[in-house]
Amino acid sequence: MTPGARIQAAIDCLGPILDGAPAGQVLIRWVRGARYAGAGDRRAVRDHVHDVLRRRRSAAHAGGGDDARALMIGTLLLDGIDPHPLFSGEGHAPAPLQPGERQGLPPGGMEAAPPAVRADLPDWLWPRLVREHGEEGALRIGLAQRERAPAWLRVNVIRASREAAAGFLAAEGIATRPHPQVETALELVGQTQRLRQSRAFLSGLVELQDAAPQAAVLRLELQPGMRILDHCAGGGGKALAIAARTGGPVFAHDADPARMRDLPARAARAGADIRILADPAREPPFDLVVVDAPCSGSGTWRRTPDSKWRLTPARLEELVALQARIAAGAAALVAPGGRLAWMTCSVLDEENGACIRALHAATGWDLVESHLWLPAAHGDGFYLAILKKP
Repeated sequence: MTPGARIQAAIDCLGPILDGAPAGQVLIRWVRGARYAGAGDRRAVRDHVHDVLRRRRSAAHAGGGDDARALMIGTLLLDGIDPHPLFSGEGHAPAPLQPGERQGLPPGGMEAAPPAVRADLPDWLWPRLVREHGEEGALRIGLAQRERAPAWLRVNVIRASREAAAGFLAAEGIATRPHPQVETALELVGQTQRLRQSRAFLSGLVELQDAAPQAAVLRLELQPGMRILDHCAGGGGKALAIAARTGGPVFAHDADPARMRDLPARAARAGADIRILADPAREPPFDLVVVDAPCSGSGTWRRTPDSKWRLTPARLEELVALQARIAAGAAALVAPGGRLAWMTCSVLDEENGACIRALHAATGWDLVESHLWLPAAHGDGFYLAILKKP
């Protein structure tokens, strides 16, 4: 595909996404129908779509409209790319720019835009973030989410040191660099397509996991022999990271068991002792219950940018109510003297500090610590709070 044809394919995908269809499903359908597209073409179209969605408001400001074509023009202008050669009308490229379509950035550029537009955040969300983080902090959060997310690996310390894992990856042509603060994390540098076929990955030396949740797991006080439950386990990333530190076993549960379908294979590959529980309430209490709660995902909008525009105040209220029920249920599973570790990939206080304050008020448990990692070059936005049961 030519560069112009890739742009037109991205515009075609953006149409249904802007109408409310999930971006992942739309892109999968396009791939299945575009047998002519090579791997590079598929990556390019996906990147174009995600770049537009990350910067939908600023792209609309730059491109003079919120339809797919204007958003693509605006995104190119934001990147300093002249859209004329790509909108040539030749072959499968988009039709040439028409009178009235933007030929360059508007007067004043992005500096003249309102702060929420520059931060690429919904208007209803902007004042909440300003209240919680200040205008400068809210702007930093928004701007960080406009860029593509780095890819991070967690080194499985059961199998190898970080230095050794980096060496094995380098021998297979996969470049990495260590995280300066998270001792288990390696950032993938350059092309990453070969990772899942590498011996280092297939032998369980490394797993894909963002740096921020790795940092959260490293803050847990873990001892061999503890009874530990990963209560909203999902794919099991936290359970695997904990097992690598304790030697296991770690119990895993999820309200949707299908989300854990790959966990046994991942555990076998990693050499981790993970035991799936259908009903943790039938088990003896646990010394540590880890809850990575369902949330807005507002710390990970670089990776799922369309979800930023689907979140509404009503949906946030639903999530907060669900989190309150999950927190109460998880607290009932903690043994006397044990701990509850509450985690979210959110930067919103309703899902973080406010939830923990409500739980503290209801239980009287001690707050041991809390920490919020904001979205940045070294990882996603992520929250951790640890409470101790008397």
